[in-house]
Amino acid sequence: MFRSSVFQWVRALAWAGAVTLPGSAHALIVPMPGWVPVNGDANIWTDSTGKCVMREERYGQAFPTFRSPEDARTFALKLQTSLDARVDAVVTQPVDRAGNWGVLAAYDYVQAGATYRVSQLYLSDRGILRTITGSSATTGADACVNAMRDFIRYLAN
Repeated sequence: MFRSSVFQWVRALAWAGAVTLPGSAHALIVPMPGWVPVNGDANIWTDSTGKCVMREERYGQAFPTFRSPEDARTFALKLQTSLDARVDAVVTQPVDRAGNWGVLAAYDYVQAGATYRVSQLYLSDRGILRTITGSSATTGADACVNAMRDFIRYLAN
């Protein structure tokens, strides 16, 4: 199934050698009707059709808090260069999170002949990398796609 393999790949892509922190102080809250945790894991969510998936991950990798859009943009450009070598249709941009800045990346990932659109938000959680990643197939996905992308772009923090 694409969910686990895409997110395993995204985890490896996010930072080489990153270590997932066990347990977390809080889990991702997805305030959209019909979305439920996968197998009771409040860090992985899917819509009622199973066509969209979101995952929150924390890494042991240090990650700076960006205090200005320029700092976030500098990282976004480096991230885009890195992703461009591995995936298609990469776009990155700074995003404001209550005075701190994160970076949003969007790209296409191909696996077994299917193309998935990935949206990935990079945030600093007290100096540690935290990502919120959403994915869906580029074909056959329904209304969940826009709601998921809007949540990651504007609300996830």
